[in-house]
Amino acid sequence: MAIDPVCGMTVDEKKSAGRSVFNGQSIYFCSVKCKERFDVDPESFMSLTQGKKESHAAMTAAGAGIHETAKDQICGMVVDKNKSLKTEVGGRTYYFCSDGCLRTFEAPEAELKSLKKRVSIAMLGVLALAILRAGFFLGLATGATIVTWAPIPQLPWFTWGVWLFILVTPVQFLGGWSFYKGSYNAIKNRMINMDILIALGTTVAYIYSVIVIFAPDILPVKVLERDVYFEVSAVIIAFVLLGKYMEEIIKKRSSAAVRKLMDLRPQTARVVRDGNEMEIPAEFVRIDDIVVVRPGEKIPADGVVIEGSSAVDEKMITGESMPVEKKTGDEVIGATINKTGMFKFKAAKVGRETTLSQIIKMVEEAQASSAPIQRIADKVTGYFAPAVVIAAILSFFGWWISGNFPQAILSSIAVLIIACPCALGIATPAALMVGVGKGAEAGILIRGAEYLERAQKLTTIVFDKTGTLTKGEPSVTDIIPVQSSQFPVHSILQYAAIAEKGSEHPLAEAILNAAKMRGIEIPEPETFEAIPGYGVKVGYKTQTILLGNRKLMEANNAPVKDMEENIAGLEKEGKTVMILAVKEANSTHHASRITHHGIIAVADTLKEHSKAAVSALKKEGIEVIMLTGDNERTANAIAKQVGIENVIANVLPGEKAGVIKGLQTKGKVVAMVGDGINDAPALAQSDIGIAIGSGSDVAKETGGIILVKDDIRDVVAGIRLSKATMRKIKQNLFWAFIYNTIGIPIAAFGFLNPIIAAAAMALSSLSVVANSAALKTFKVEVE
Repeated sequence: MAIDPVCGMTVDEKKSAGRSVFNGQSIYFCSVKCKERFDVDPESFMSLTQGKKESHAAMTAAGAGIHETAKDQICGMVVDKNKSLKTEVGGRTYYFCSDGCLRTFEAPEAELKSLKKRVSIAMLGVLALAILRAGFFLGLATGATIVTWAPIPQLPWFTWGVWLFILVTPVQFLGGWSFYKGSYNAIKNRMINMDILIALGTTVAYIYSVIVIFAPDILPVKVLERDVYFEVSAVIIAFVLLGKYMEEIIKKRSSAAVRKLMDLRPQTARVVRDGNEMEIPAEFVRIDDIVVVRPGEKIPADGVVIEGSSAVDEKMITGESMPVEKKTGDEVIGATINKTGMFKFKAAKVGRETTLSQIIKMVEEAQASSAPIQRIADKVTGYFAPAVVIAAILSFFGWWISGNFPQAILSSIAVLIIACPCALGIATPAALMVGVGKGAEAGILIRGAEYLERAQKLTTIVFDKTGTLTKGEPSVTDIIPVQSSQFPVHSILQYAAIAEKGSEHPLAEAILNAAKMRGIEIPEPETFEAIPGYGVKVGYKTQTILLGNRKLMEANNAPVKDMEENIAGLEKEGKTVMILAVKEANSTHHASRITHHGIIAVADTLKEHSKAAVSALKKEGIEVIMLTGDNERTANAIAKQVGIENVIANVLPGEKAGVIKGLQTKGKVVAMVGDGINDAPALAQSDIGIAIGSGSDVAKETGGIILVKDDIRDVVAGIRLSKATMRKIKQNLFWAFIYNTIGIPIAAFGFLNPIIAAAAMALSSLSVVANSAALKTFKVEVE
């Protein structure tokens, strides 16, 4: 047997759909399509296959003897990774408790059709039984004895019980086939799952009834033919399958978010290789490939435009409603749509590294995660199925010893059927699937269930100022020369631009833009030193240029008392003030030799919805704090505009995490909202890090919630959605625990008919899924 390197399927060499030769090695394929894809770029598939083999070997060696668990993506049960069924999709391995769950994951449409057929068989059988039962009662009404009536005199054994046997057998083994197959896989992997409970309960009822009809003498007590439980077996299978079918339909509608994201991926790409333009599958694009994109086509990878210009529709990724103009040097995002012109770009991120793939990965990981509250349910579920089997056995022997053998059969079946570990197992996954998917559709990526639980207890939100509450695109508003200086405005701006030429700070960009707009030449500095929280210090010709705040001047023994009035006035207006000073090379280290030449004021503007977001958070009862490196006057001016009373100013980048920790020591549950690299430590320290999607990759890696759109109102929406999802998880767990706690004892003591137990069991899982699906109606948008 060989492995198809494209899809990973096992292929019989003699029955393969095609064969290729690579480096003298014969490669076999399951289909012509796989062969065609391989022949386009054989090296990438062979290197990927080799990498997987090495990775698998390494993991096997490292993980020997370790029993790791994972959550079944379909039913939510906790499974042993070493014993469960598994498959790999998009570089991730998924684990399953049964063959049915695996098939549902790999081919949901096909499995849904198969499930529909089994439901039809079961429901037709039950309908026939209902008609037969109606005839039975009509016969009783006319005084006839139907139970032992044989419709064919020549076949006296063809009685009521045999009729039931004929009708129920297809339901038992065709409708219930999935339970037997799932039980076989579970036993093979040394575990007990839901399939075993259903198969065991219905098989006991069926075999017991067969014995009553065909070999009653082997039973320890005499049982009449009317006491067969064929109907119990058939109706249980029908109810469970019907409930599962309805559950799958609701899940399919509720979990469309990831599939919608995956559907955004383009199928093909046009690349230029060796001077020739060719069309290849999009997954074959390599880093540094030159990709051609025509109007109306999807961009197949992330990259940088190198030729041409166009307008690109990015709303499916960023939420930006208007097409974004792209020209040479601009970045483009894979899966977005080129609207107008044709352009070429160099691929920078391909495959699983693209923005879309990373979003899909985060959503899938979040949907697969468990909230801390679910760990209790997971532990219970792990012991639940074996405990149910023991309870059923005890119930059986208890009733038998008391002299009621038929009731012993009924009560043990009822115990097996009423138990529903699935309701416990899917309590968190069902709600997460809908909640996280709903967030993804709205551009809110929740990275794990633990953040949902923390959102419930959130007391404080800390906002970084620049780039978070404000646009992060400041502009120069004032240039004020110092009276004692001979520098004109032109020279002040030129020296400031020289100082900021090596900086990446938004304030530096504002100064450089102002100088360029005025046509000022900006020479290269000879040395550059950025001093976080202070400013910059650069060498230019024979001079040292200092540009920064008061702390920078004081650190260089150049106090600004004479300029304080101007500085304070500008800061009251919410502007950031930078002081320009120059030190000549022939000067000493005394402060008197450093000359102040001017003040440059830069103002940032608030984002459109910052005020609305802060107001909404206050209505939620959450304390809002603004954290910034700006001085108190500037910080308070911005805070006043946005409606924030609590301001922590003059904080250096390295001190932000300490501020968050200080708030936590006071008993506060803190969320930090930021976008820059300097916010990453604070995001990591906070209970919930909320990263703005337009910010740095480091910030997004650290954030627990990522806002794809640059809309500050999504902070409120993300918290509300987290709380709503967590409420659903708690509701699901509560009802699942209550259902099993009450249902199993009632069944064991004989107060519950197995048919009613089957209906209740099906409804328990269905209610959990339906309750979770109600999240689809949750309004994410904030007014």
